[in-house]
Amino acid sequence: MRMPASSPAAQAPVQMDTCVEIEDVAVRFRTKRKDVTALHDVSLSVAAGEFVAIVGPSGCGKSTLLKLVSGLLKPSKGRVRLLGEDVGGPRRDIGYVFQRAALLEWRSARKNILLQAEMRGMPSATARERADELIAMTGLTGFEDAYPHELSGGMQQRVALCRALLHRPPVLLMDEPFGALDALTRENMNIELRRIWRETGTTILLVTHSIPEAVYLADRVVVMSARPGTIDELIPVDLPLERDYGRTMSEPGFARATGRIRDLLGAATSAD
Repeated sequence: MRMPASSPAAQAPVQMDTCVEIEDVAVRFRTKRKDVTALHDVSLSVAAGEFVAIVGPSGCGKSTLLKLVSGLLKPSKGRVRLLGEDVGGPRRDIGYVFQRAALLEWRSARKNILLQAEMRGMPSATARERADELIAMTGLTGFEDAYPHELSGGMQQRVALCRALLHRPPVLLMDEPFGALDALTRENMNIELRRIWRETGTTILLVTHSIPEAVYLADRVVVMSARPGTIDELIPVDLPLERDYGRTMSEPGFARATGRIRDLLGAATSAD
C-alpha cells in the first residue's frame, strides 16, 4: 500500500545522529562551449562527530561537494540536508577552512580570529574567551599579537582554523587546508587537527589529495571517480581512535586502506 505524503514513514526523516545527508545529487554547469556534469548520483551520509575525508582525481568535484553542504551551491538534482534541514542557501552555522589562510594583513592573529565574532555579532566577552581557548588549544599562545607576515604558513593555518571554530560550528568543512605547507609542517598540522577534532567533537569533512593524510585523519574515506564525479567506494579506516603518527604508518589497517585507495585512484586515472 502506498502511504500518503503526510505519513511519518513516507517522509523518512533523517535520524537524529545524522549530521550531513546528500541524496542522489548531481551538479551540472553550462559553459560557453558545452554542458559539464561535475557530480553525478552522489549519496553520502555523515554521522554527527564523524571525520570523513574525500579524495579523488583533480576536477572530480570534491570541492563542489563541500560547496553543496555549505549552501554556496545548489544541486541540479537531488537534495542536501544539514542537521535535519534542507540546505537552501548559505549556512551560517558551519565553519570553512580553505587552502589559503586568507588572513587580513593589518590585523593581528587574535583580531583575525575575532573577525568571525564581529561578522556574526557574537557577544564580545564570549568571543574573547573562546578565542583564548582556541589559541591555547592550537599552540598559538605567545603569538596572539603577531601579524600574518610574522607567522609561518602552519601558524597562519592555525589562525584560520581558530577563526572557523570560534562560533562552535557543528560541521567544519576543510578544502585542502594543508596543501601549501611543507611536508614536516603538514604532518604536525595533521596531528594537531586530529587532536582538536577529538577535543571538540565537531563533524569534519576534509578534501585532500594526500592519501596518507586522509587515512591518518579520518574515520572513513570517500573515494571519488574522475569527472563526472561519483563515489566509487567508502573506505572504513580500521585504526584506533588514539593515533600516534609514526606508529599509525606501520599499522596493517593503514596499509590496507591506503592500498585500496591507491588501487581505486589508479583505475580512475587510467580510465580518464
